Amino acid sequence: MNVSTKKTKKTIQDRSGKKQLGNGLTSREGVLFIIMLVAMAVLSTQNKNFLSTSNLLNQVRLLTEVGLVALPMTYIIITGGIDLSVGSIVGLCAIMLGYSWQEWGLPLPIAIVICLVVGALAGFVNGLLIVRVKVPPLIMTLATLAFYRGLAEGISRGRSARGYPEWFYQMGQGDFWGIPTQIWLLLIFTVLAGIVLGRTTLGRTLYAIGNNEIGARFSGLPVNRNLLIIYTFSGLMSALAAYIFVSRVSTTRSDMGSGLELDVIAAVVLGGTSIFGGSGSIAGTMIGVVLIQLLKNGLALSGVASDATIVVVGGVLVLSILINNFIQDRKNATL
Repeated sequence: MNVSTKKTKKTIQDRSGKKQLGNGLTSREGVLFIIMLVAMAVLSTQNKNFLSTSNLLNQVRLLTEVGLVALPMTYIIITGGIDLSVGSIVGLCAIMLGYSWQEWGLPLPIAIVICLVVGALAGFVNGLLIVRVKVPPLIMTLATLAFYRGLAEGISRGRSARGYPEWFYQMGQGDFWGIPTQIWLLLIFTVLAGIVLGRTTLGRTLYAIGNNEIGARFSGLPVNRNLLIIYTFSGLMSALAAYIFVSRVSTTRSDMGSGLELDVIAAVVLGGTSIFGGSGSIAGTMIGVVLIQLLKNGLALSGVASDATIVVVGGVLVLSILINNFIQDRKNATL
């Protein structure tokens, strides 16, 4: 009897060990990280400037806006939702920043606050209609994508805001300890978003909603409140991205953020977040953001046309999904 019990315990420990071993390089994040390293190695052979410090620092500067918006998008997609309006919110908030400063004559710090408030309000409207009116997230945010972009174009009337004071450019063009300022901000929010998703009740609730929203409601979880929080957070981070974007390019235009939602969603899905909800991680999303930016930069330095770059990024996305599915099938077969 004792011998049988020992054998059973040993079998369980062996399976547990295999499972823990599989959580490293054979996890979705691990596979994606390996793909990123391989891509960097290949691209570095095509252009000697690809791995230069100046080029890499410039690329992390450029990926900040996508990275910031990708954090709440990870939350939203984990719940089985989506937010297609983030790019339009970026454009609207950028216009509100420049318009309230130049046209209303408000101090620039107050204009920045207005930019952030408008973004949070836009995200709140998305969430409110989704949870109260029960409009599907895809339809709701597709409608506000057009609505917010139209507001931005109507307010700006084709004009742009320029001539910001020197201190305003510190966030988008400045450095701190030799590293672009906005990267420090992205790192802080990434750590906080990861802690919230992995260590708090809110994070666990988001996974529960994505796996079974009806079951989460019957379990007494505050589904509507949490959905409202993450959509508002999405709008706020889009506004922050708009502020950094304006600071980086030194001007304000209504077309800012056009197509941003596609890059963000691609990075989140590439990072392992299931479009059907219930699974995903902040670490995977950040690897996806970095990989896409490095592919775009490396291929551009190699003289590849932008259309071909889109094809390559799509191919990497499909490849990572296929490899991950193969590994998951192997894991399930050994358990």
